[in-house]
Amino acid sequence: MLSFKILSIFPKYFVSPFMDGLIKDAIDRSDLTIDVMDIRDFTDDKHKTVDDTPYGGGPGMVMKPGPIVSAIRHAKSGEDDYRVIVFSPRGRKFDQKAAKACAAYRKFILVCGRYEGIDERVTRFYADEEISIGDYVLSGGEPAALVFIETVARLAPGFVGNSQSVIDESYENGLLEYPQYTKPRDFEGHAVPEVLLSGNHKDIQEWRSRQAWELTSQKRPDLLASSGTYTGDVPARSDKKSGGKNG
Repeated sequence: MLSFKILSIFPKYFVSPFMDGLIKDAIDRSDLTIDVMDIRDFTDDKHKTVDDTPYGGGPGMVMKPGPIVSAIRHAKSGEDDYRVIVFSPRGRKFDQKAAKACAAYRKFILVCGRYEGIDERVTRFYADEEISIGDYVLSGGEPAALVFIETVARLAPGFVGNSQSVIDESYENGLLEYPQYTKPRDFEGHAVPEVLLSGNHKDIQEWRSRQAWELTSQKRPDLLASSGTYTGDVPARSDKKSGGKNG
């Protein structure tokens, strides 16, 4: 079973996202548990203060270490096999490769910071890893926690009904996913590529492989470069080769 414990000062943020879809199905099957804990419940003053001014001066407020560390200890409940993750712009970039590495663990405590960040001592002495979901700034770690849970959970066996769907997804093989089509066969003059209607599975697989490579080379050549398969030449898109004018 996968277990996620989220530490946040805005626990209501997570009410709706877990009420529908595959996450809800996994929770109903008891394959996944998600607990959201309010960091303010671990403060020691009547105002439930979680932040203070930074030492050395500067704008904004910094989250205090005491309430966060107390929340982490409570979340662990004496169990040491939880992986504590702090979401931070300076953390390791969270991509599919990182998601697979994280999926090796089964229990997570996700610390969602706010304001100008959290006291450095939390990250340095009480967390296992810092993670960033992208090179941009969020108001807090809550959106990052949602991305992390969705990405890691779908790698768990049985989370996605058809396991082949996970294998064929974008980034799984260093490529973007091939184009997908469904009914109707012709939509406002835009036809489905004929090869997909042929019933020839070998031709369809070859077409999908070629499309995945061409899309990646056009839209994300950096993926090919990082995998060592990119030659520097981006092939021109061929409608004839793809089997349709919008292929």
